[in-house]
Amino acid sequence: MPTPPILVLSAVGDPQLAQLHALPHTVIPNAAALDSAPRNAEVLFHWSGKRDLLRAAFLHSPNLRWVHSRQAGLDAILFPELVASPIPLTNGTGVFSQSLGEFALAMMLYFAKDFPRMLRNQAAHRWEIFEVDELAGHTVGIVGYGDIGRAVARRAHAMGMNVLALKRHPPSQGDDLVQKVYGPKDLHVMLAQCDYVVCSAPLTAETRHMISAAEFAVMKPTAVVINIGRGPVIDQSALTLVLSQKKIRGAGLDVFEHEPIPPGDPIWACDNVFISPHTADHTHDWLDQAMQFFLKQYHLFRKGEKLQNIVDKHLGY
Repeated sequence: MPTPPILVLSAVGDPQLAQLHALPHTVIPNAAALDSAPRNAEVLFHWSGKRDLLRAAFLHSPNLRWVHSRQAGLDAILFPELVASPIPLTNGTGVFSQSLGEFALAMMLYFAKDFPRMLRNQAAHRWEIFEVDELAGHTVGIVGYGDIGRAVARRAHAMGMNVLALKRHPPSQGDDLVQKVYGPKDLHVMLAQCDYVVCSAPLTAETRHMISAAEFAVMKPTAVVINIGRGPVIDQSALTLVLSQKKIRGAGLDVFEHEPIPPGDPIWACDNVFISPHTADHTHDWLDQAMQFFLKQYHLFRKGEKLQNIVDKHLGY
C-alpha cells in the first residue's frame, strides 16, 4: 500500500519544504485547502500557521497517529481536542537551545562589561576608564531548567559562575552543572541570591507572570533579568516599572508579552534594557535545522521507533 501523505501546514513555496521532496506530502496553506486535501494522513506537520488552521487540519484527519510542531513553545497552538486525544505531539525542543544559550551568555557579558557605557562613550568621543565585572564567581539563577536552561547552565558553568536552577519537579539525582535545584515554592529564595536571572520556562497557567512585582522586590538591586523563554512568564508592566526606577540593574529580553512591541510602549524608553526582536535563535540555518529534525523524527515514526520530544499535552511542554 502507498504511504499515506504528510499534511504540512505551511505557506506554499517555503524553501525548506524542498527537503520533503522524497516524502509523500500535501501542503496546506489555509483552511480552504483542506477541502481538497487527503483525509488519510497519519502525520500532521505544523511548520507554520495559527492554531485555528492546526485544529481544522487535526479534525479533518481521522487517521492521525502523530502531530509535530516546528516550535518549541506550544502555548499558542494547543487546543482541547488535541490535548484530550491519545495522539502523540512532539515539538522542536533542542533545535534552538544552543543559540538561546549563547544569547543569555551575551546578555550577561553585556552588563558585566558595561558595553552600554562603552557605546555611549564611543558615540561621544569620550575616553573614560572605569571598572568592569567578571562573570566568574557570580550567581545565575535559571527559571525553567529544561533543554534551554541546560544550554545556559553549560555556558555559565564554563565561565566559572555559580549556577542555581528552578524546576517544577527537581531531579532526585544531582547535576554537575548546577549547585542547587529549587522547586517553585522556593523561587524567592533562589532569586535573592542571583546576580543574573535567566527565564527559560514554557508558558503555562502556572508560569504566566511568575516573575512579577513580588519577585523583583526580592532581587538584588544589581540583578540583571534575561528572558529567552516566553514573554508573559515575566509581568512586563512590573518589569518596566523596576527598570525605570532603577530597582534592578537591567534586562536583556528576546521575548515580550505583546509582539511586536507597540511603538509607544514605555519599555522602549528604558535605558537599561537590551531589546532583541525575538531573533536570538534565528541563525542562518535555524529553519533548515528544524526541518532536519522533523525528517529524523519521521524516519523514527516509519520504523515504529520511539519519537523524541514527546510533549505532556496537559502540562503544555
